[in-house]
Amino acid sequence: MTRTRIAQVTQARALVRLLACVCLAVLPVSWAHATVLVKDIRLSTEANSNTRVVFEISKPAAGAKVFTLDNPNRVVIDFADMRLRVPAGLPPGQGLVKTMRTAPRGSGLRVVLDVTDPVQARSFAVDAAAGANARFVIDLAKAGKAAPAASEAVPAGRPTPVKSAEFADARELVIAIDAGHGGTDPGASGPRGTQEKNVTLAIARQLKARIDDEPGMRAVLTREGDYFVPLRERIRLARQYQADMFISIHADSVRDRDITGSSVYTLSPRGATDEAARWLAERENAADLMGGVSLEGKDTVLASVLLDLSQGASMSASNQAAGEILTQLDRVGNILHSEVQHAGFVVLKSPDIPSMLVETAFISNPAEEQKLSDPRHQERLADAIRSGVRAYFYDHPPPGTRIAQLKSTRQAANSAD
Repeated sequence: MTRTRIAQVTQARALVRLLACVCLAVLPVSWAHATVLVKDIRLSTEANSNTRVVFEISKPAAGAKVFTLDNPNRVVIDFADMRLRVPAGLPPGQGLVKTMRTAPRGSGLRVVLDVTDPVQARSFAVDAAAGANARFVIDLAKAGKAAPAASEAVPAGRPTPVKSAEFADARELVIAIDAGHGGTDPGASGPRGTQEKNVTLAIARQLKARIDDEPGMRAVLTREGDYFVPLRERIRLARQYQADMFISIHADSVRDRDITGSSVYTLSPRGATDEAARWLAERENAADLMGGVSLEGKDTVLASVLLDLSQGASMSASNQAAGEILTQLDRVGNILHSEVQHAGFVVLKSPDIPSMLVETAFISNPAEEQKLSDPRHQERLADAIRSGVRAYFYDHPPPGTRIAQLKSTRQAANSAD
């Protein structure tokens, strides 16, 4: 390379670093102006038969309008500059609310509550507080029966009081569990004919039950039966649920039937680079990153910085969580590698969700095939993975989650002791 060319490359790299620093400096401003997200919707019925609807949102809702209509009876909420991103979908009807539906309205969102009777609706806002998102609350009462005033319920600008361990206004962590293979793709087979797709689904179901039993967490499955789901569709489902973590369950197979042990994989640097290039190439059609930041319309350098930030944080979290899971698996049986492994598996390539692939055992080994078919061993594997997930999130609780509040409460109790 000529001296002139070397100088040009050096100058270009310096410019990229400078632009990256500038982008990092203004990044919070870019995020601050992102569209407001509805992150969760909850219904509850009060002792006086009133119904409360709570919208958990990424920042305070400005200019929300609430009004009632009849024939049929319904309550309409119009949010300006709002988008819906509720992982579990809309909640089922409860109390005075029969059903709920939503539709885009310009740059905003319209929510319609179909109600059982004519109602009075009173609304108020709750500003974000430490460990909690902003909220918009609507109290419904039958017409002629006054709904509680905002000052009687939760004063605007102040967080809802926490009652014992209920933490009603904090969100649950969402863990996406991916049972490998399925349907026309059976995966590997053991010497006795045990199919990987059946083993992974059984373990995934056991893991879901344990995650769901853990306070502050809930699990979603990328497949709930014996059917085929394309690899990138599994990633899309996890992002649709706005998962905090993605765990893909597998059972490895090799020609040497003497090899045994569990392994845990996260995305390799090469795999991350390839996926980043794919996202940057398709950013005009790419969905938003989990933080609500879209790559659409961004120049190449800024889009690259935004993606690198999200991807870097995700990979770091993946490695830490995978290490916790590997430690727990070591207590259940053999592990093939004492450290987290890295590979370019497609299901690990979500740039903004910590993701890992767990090879629970070698189905090609006769002894491990027998264990993988044993429901009790499947339970032990699920327990180990759940314990690893729990350990990670209690060490790194995302703000605004029940886990963060539980940890804070326990720390306060320990300090008091």
